[in-house]
Amino acid sequence: MKNVIIAHGGAPTAVINASLYGALKELKDEGFDGKVYAPRFGSGGLYNEDFIDLTNLTNEELEILKNTPGSAIGSSRFPLYEKEYNKIVDILVKYNIGYVLFTGGNGTMDTIGNIYKYAKNRGVEVTCVGIPKTIDNDIGVTDHAPGFASCANYIIQTVNDCAQDVKGLPIHVSVIEVMGRNAGWLAASSALARKKKGDAPHLIYFPEIPFDEDKFIEDVKKVWDKHHGVVVVCSEGLKDKNGNPIVKPIFKTERATYFGDVSTHLATLVIERLGIKARSEKPGLICRCSSALVSKVDQEEAILMGRESIKAALKNINGVMAGIKRISTKPYKIEPILIPIEQVMMTEATFPLNYIKNGNDVTDEFVEWLKPLVNETHQTISFLDKDE
Repeated sequence: MKNVIIAHGGAPTAVINASLYGALKELKDEGFDGKVYAPRFGSGGLYNEDFIDLTNLTNEELEILKNTPGSAIGSSRFPLYEKEYNKIVDILVKYNIGYVLFTGGNGTMDTIGNIYKYAKNRGVEVTCVGIPKTIDNDIGVTDHAPGFASCANYIIQTVNDCAQDVKGLPIHVSVIEVMGRNAGWLAASSALARKKKGDAPHLIYFPEIPFDEDKFIEDVKKVWDKHHGVVVVCSEGLKDKNGNPIVKPIFKTERATYFGDVSTHLATLVIERLGIKARSEKPGLICRCSSALVSKVDQEEAILMGRESIKAALKNINGVMAGIKRISTKPYKIEPILIPIEQVMMTEATFPLNYIKNGNDVTDEFVEWLKPLVNETHQTISFLDKDE
């Protein structure tokens, strides 16, 4: 009997372990009797032959795993090139691995796609399947990916709560920065914090739209004159008309560049140019690891993707990623699909321009698209609104 490797790649999410749970449950249900290994800290662990044996987890451990945020087996952004891929193929042969599954985003799909190609070119029989995961929702082809809705759920709840604070003491411009370096899905999700017209977020800014500082100040002043309290949501990846980030890089590595806080920059602009008190907020890692605000649908679909990936692997369907096809929004209905891995390797599904309204808001169509994926926000009440 061949053995299985299940690895995590890239940034963890609140439901990445739910996909691992789904994969392990499917293996149990199928009566798989080989070894189940997880590389400790993703591709780096695989390259260094540092394995965790998940073969005999108890049902109690599996249930705890399902609700654990972050990556219970670790993850990494370990760079792989020709030498590393060839060594990994040797390792797969050494440990009698017949099935390799990686959970991750477009970069991780590139990893599993390359393992598939290198093994195939060397005549090594191993079935490679990707399990989608991303808070940024930027994997191509699939309608959306597990991890996104839970992060969106956190942002919606946070913006809703911040909005109540600002409404109760309307002396601030609050600038909330969310993740999404090149894709504005998470920034857009904040729109669901609104209960009625005029509610926060008042302004939303996306990396897909060139950022204009003068227009931003004009937008803020207009909202301030009306509400005397403004909530702005911005993506961490805002760029100017030349495609340059609006804040300078502060640190670079071989594969990544780290920038200063966009929210701090925008709050400073408001203070300097409008003389209005402004604060910056940046949930950062917290928005992607909150177990308290996991989307119910997100967790269910994460489990489904884990199960479907194992089903494909055990049928020797090679070089694919599990994905989600939306059948309808009302009522919400999906079906799992298998996508050729070449279609999602290092591709990037940015936020569609047709979902953006006036350069600083979203359309009703997007709101309806997202609603089924997130939980209902808790009820709030305010007696401050005047009849218009």
